[in-house]
Amino acid sequence: MKKIFIALVCMSIAVIGMAQWQPAGDKIKTRWTSQVNVQNVLPEYPRPILQRSEWQNLNGLWDYAILDRGKVEPSQYDGKILVPFCVESSLSGVQKSVSDKQELWYHREFSVPKAWNGKHVMLHFGAVDWEADVFVNDVLVGSHRGGYAGFSFDITPFLNAKGMQKLVVRVWDPTDAGYQPIGKQTQNPRSIWYTAVTGIWQTVWMEPVEENHINHINAVADIDNGTLTICAGVACERSRDIVEATVLDGTRVVGSAKGVAGGKLRIAVPNAKLWSPENPYLYNVKLRLLRGGKPIDEVMSYAAMRTIGYARDENGVMRMQLNGKNYFHYGPLDQGWFPDGLYTAPTDEAMLYDIKKTKELGFNMIRKHVKVEPDRWYYHCDREGIVVWQDMPSGDMGNRWEPQVYGGGTDRKRSAASVENYYHEWGEIIDLCSQHPSVVVWTPFNEAWGQFATEEVVAWTNERDPSRLINTASGGNHRNCGDIIDLHNYPGPAMYLSDPNRVNVLGEYGGIGFAMDGHLWWDKKNWGYIQFKSKEEVTDEYVKYAEQLKSFVRRGFSAAVYTQTTDVEGEVNGLMTYDREEVKVDAARVRKVNQEVIAEGSAK
Repeated sequence: MKKIFIALVCMSIAVIGMAQWQPAGDKIKTRWTSQVNVQNVLPEYPRPILQRSEWQNLNGLWDYAILDRGKVEPSQYDGKILVPFCVESSLSGVQKSVSDKQELWYHREFSVPKAWNGKHVMLHFGAVDWEADVFVNDVLVGSHRGGYAGFSFDITPFLNAKGMQKLVVRVWDPTDAGYQPIGKQTQNPRSIWYTAVTGIWQTVWMEPVEENHINHINAVADIDNGTLTICAGVACERSRDIVEATVLDGTRVVGSAKGVAGGKLRIAVPNAKLWSPENPYLYNVKLRLLRGGKPIDEVMSYAAMRTIGYARDENGVMRMQLNGKNYFHYGPLDQGWFPDGLYTAPTDEAMLYDIKKTKELGFNMIRKHVKVEPDRWYYHCDREGIVVWQDMPSGDMGNRWEPQVYGGGTDRKRSAASVENYYHEWGEIIDLCSQHPSVVVWTPFNEAWGQFATEEVVAWTNERDPSRLINTASGGNHRNCGDIIDLHNYPGPAMYLSDPNRVNVLGEYGGIGFAMDGHLWWDKKNWGYIQFKSKEEVTDEYVKYAEQLKSFVRRGFSAAVYTQTTDVEGEVNGLMTYDREEVKVDAARVRKVNQEVIAEGSAK
């Protein structure tokens, strides 16, 4: 009888939750919209690169209010919002805009499991766009600026001894009225500019830890010497604490090493299985923090044996290399937007779908365009096997773009606050993504959008992470620095500039438009570089461009990026529709020619 009562209570709570939330608006949705469970939103562990067994998901229905900027916490809230979907999205259940003169408030209550007594409780936010103030039990416990990387607070001192705990988050986001990175967001969506994203847009969660605990991993492979160098970041380091890293091939121990927290541990990996898109093998890594020989923290992670670089081929052309062999990178410009969740995929399956489709279409690379994804997206790329070029989201626009002139174009004169924020956010993004072996290229600037102090930014990026290549300015104002010179040309491929001492790539081309009835975001004019009216016409044009690309590959291109994975709002040049219901090309023909292009560029 007791079990029946509990089941009935749970069913009642679920019914009440659904009554308080429905997807907002009448725009197109994905098939995964119906799979969103208010009681269990994005339930997957949010940080697979550092996994602990105990955690608590705080996603779900929160109270929300939109107030004029500068107001105090409201006594009454406007209604319910489904976290972690941004307030402008359908899946939030709200779908309202927030101006730069307003703030978005969130409120909920939570309890801390009794089993966590004696532990430190870490409160994690996957990402909040843009400025967040976090209150626990009416105490401001911390603030964070940055819309694309996670942040955490140790909230232990602010918790009540028993009972429910109060959590409030205040968010301010000026979108394109500010200097901060925004990517394609705007308050005036049109053509290639999309709906603003404000507030919490990645998972909110808690976990119990010791005060000293492991919070970051960086693993760099040296396949020539058969070693893996691991550095584990530790919160509240103590000089006598020891980090132990153990590398496993499945469950078989390959090797281990110990060192002081923050030190670099070099571990031999004999007869290493190399990671590549064709064979994305991952070694398991166990990390333990030891004090007096006893473990006080333990996490599971993973790493890959792979290197990225470039070298001259037999004709003297600089070629991109993976694991010491020529390897042509070919993939779509991927913006990571969804019609129902905007920045946030409705489910983990939806996020994985785009990656799998990309590989099915014969690509081996994704350029993540002026957006950063949740940690699980990079985990899926690591596991599925696809190389990733990571853009810095653009912001503080306004300088002149002169891509045709080598060394031409003026760098933007940013304010001191803008410069400081750029380095802060770019550093957070690098630290996040550098944990993942699939990420192989950093792109600090796109098309001169906010491009400033180019040489200094490239040097700073290289110092932050010297293990990856730097694509100085994708299609932007070219400078003689970094590892890659990147051209953009629409609609067809072209090679109007080259550098004999750097890798030459076609960072964007294509943009073949096809507006498919029944799968469109709005009834206004849709946009594409060129427009066709059938899947056959789009496929023919795609194959024509790919055949043209082969000749440029022979002349020196080491990579190419096709625009784009899916339609996004009014931009209809995707390989798939925005709702992911239709692949807009003949997949078999596209896969065949894509594989031919890759083979052409990967030959010795």
